[in-house]
Amino acid sequence: MNWNLKAFNDLSLHDLYDLLKLRQEVFVVEQTCPYLDADGADEQALHLYARNNADEMIAYARLYLATADTGYSRIGRVITHEKVRGQKLGVDVMQRSIDYLEEYAPKAPIRVGAQVYLLKFYQSFGFEAISEEYLEDDIPHIDMQRKAAQ
Repeated sequence: MNWNLKAFNDLSLHDLYDLLKLRQEVFVVEQTCPYLDADGADEQALHLYARNNADEMIAYARLYLATADTGYSRIGRVITHEKVRGQKLGVDVMQRSIDYLEEYAPKAPIRVGAQVYLLKFYQSFGFEAISEEYLEDDIPHIDMQRKAAQ
């Protein structure tokens, strides 16, 4: 397995196509949730992804470092490909995301907009609910935050 972390401008066309394809396969097709994935936020994000030995993108997360405006870092679009689920790759992508954000923004808490059915998964990484449940694209979500490393 090969892990990569790249800024938007460092993504190859192949990388960009594969991450958009994976996000659409999971969020739009699998979850039957038509929404605008190309939301204009990819250019400000860092893109963490894993490829298997066949060069298929099988895990992904979109990361944002804290800014003076937000005061927190953020993890979003966390995905594992359907064929690797149950192999703890979701744990790996989350831990790598947290490790990176804590290394480069240790004084900032980390937030996620979690699908409610994954509440316990995110709690296992130290995230706590900071909002009421809400619907995003007809899927129940809750905002969660992990305390700053320092």
